[in-house]
Amino acid sequence: MLGYIQIRKGPNKVGFMGLIQPFRDAIKLFTKEQTFPLISNYIIYYYSPVIRLFLSLILWVLIPYKFGLFIFNLGILFFLCLIRIGVYTLLVAGWSSNSRYSMLGGIRAIAQTISYEVSLALIFISFIVLVDGFRILRFLKYQEFMWLIFLSFPLAFIWLVSRLAETNRTPFDFAEGESELVSGFNIEYRRGGFALIFLSEYSRILFIRILFRLIFMGGNVSSFVFYIELVFISFVFIWVRGTLPRFRYDKLMYLAWRVFLPVSLNYLFLFIGLKIFIFSLLI
Repeated sequence: MLGYIQIRKGPNKVGFMGLIQPFRDAIKLFTKEQTFPLISNYIIYYYSPVIRLFLSLILWVLIPYKFGLFIFNLGILFFLCLIRIGVYTLLVAGWSSNSRYSMLGGIRAIAQTISYEVSLALIFISFIVLVDGFRILRFLKYQEFMWLIFLSFPLAFIWLVSRLAETNRTPFDFAEGESELVSGFNIEYRRGGFALIFLSEYSRILFIRILFRLIFMGGNVSSFVFYIELVFISFVFIWVRGTLPRFRYDKLMYLAWRVFLPVSLNYLFLFIGLKIFIFSLLI
């Protein structure tokens, strides 16, 4: 799909239509020679990709399957805590590599994540006020007849752009900006460490897409239609990557603090006012 958008040939030689290519890339990465910088903080440098993948995979316990997986009452708070902890692994990976490019990439990742998670937290607080709970199952219950995306389309747009920025996707891939920082925070990683960093990144991206579908459009996780709509959301991520150029860094910060933050705050006050109004009518 990305190849067709950019009018080029994709990796379509290995297997049928290139479907085995990702597995071949994984085998190549894990069988290459392991090297590491001599002046790096080796233990921290070695384990930070492992911890990042571990934190990304823990997020998947929040998916509300109805056949026995762990579902708890504070799922939204658990999600916010984990994504905030995850950014420290980027900073530690950049710092422990002892390279100026990786350090700059880690600092950019921290600034970018802090900026966009403020608006993300406000969006979550707005919906927590609306559905009156922290469980993801409550979002499914409240959207049986109408999706929340119709009530708050600007919030859905802000949430989607914020997740693009938080997961370092184009046009917000400043932490690994090839044109300025060679490869950013992961420049010194090779072989398995490089593979683990990108496994954790794509695991988080897939989870973000599922969470967007659950919060703004409800649905049944066990149904086939749910995953068809999930493929469309994935197409939007790839579409953005294939068409938009990278932002300037100051424009990214301006967008977060001067545009997204006021809109998120106004919607929070609107939802609080709606809740108070409904309660006053019931009383």
